[in-house]
Amino acid sequence: MTDVEAAARQFIADVWNARREESAYELIADECPGLGGTGPEATLAWHRERRAAFPDLRYKIVDVLAAGERVAVHWRAAGTQAGQFGPVPPTGQVVSYSGATFLRFDASGRIVEVWSCNELLQLLQQLGVEMLPPTGGIAATGA
Repeated sequence: MTDVEAAARQFIADVWNARREESAYELIADECPGLGGTGPEATLAWHRERRAAFPDLRYKIVDVLAAGERVAVHWRAAGTQAGQFGPVPPTGQVVSYSGATFLRFDASGRIVEVWSCNELLQLLQQLGVEMLPPTGGIAATGA
């Protein structure tokens, strides 16, 4: 059986930090969902998009929990926004934010599911995006 914790660490070190795209083809199963499709290429599409916005983005593993076929990784990321990030034009701003990624592996040790959550609001605030609540409040409905 594959050491899923070691595979998760390799995924972050190789694909996220070192941009070794060939590792994605070794680590990610064809059925793994990604950006606009499945498999290694769809997963790489998300990373390419993020790298276009933050070319020097680096992830540091804070903690890893592994059980059976699943791995949870708490990470911290930092980088400089040098490209478009969604609707936000390049700012040159250095950002730092945290998140968690959850991976599920198949019997052969390949990633079949990647799910991440991160402090997107904190990231956007560091880029100078102003978030305003909607005006008018909540409308009461009558029956």
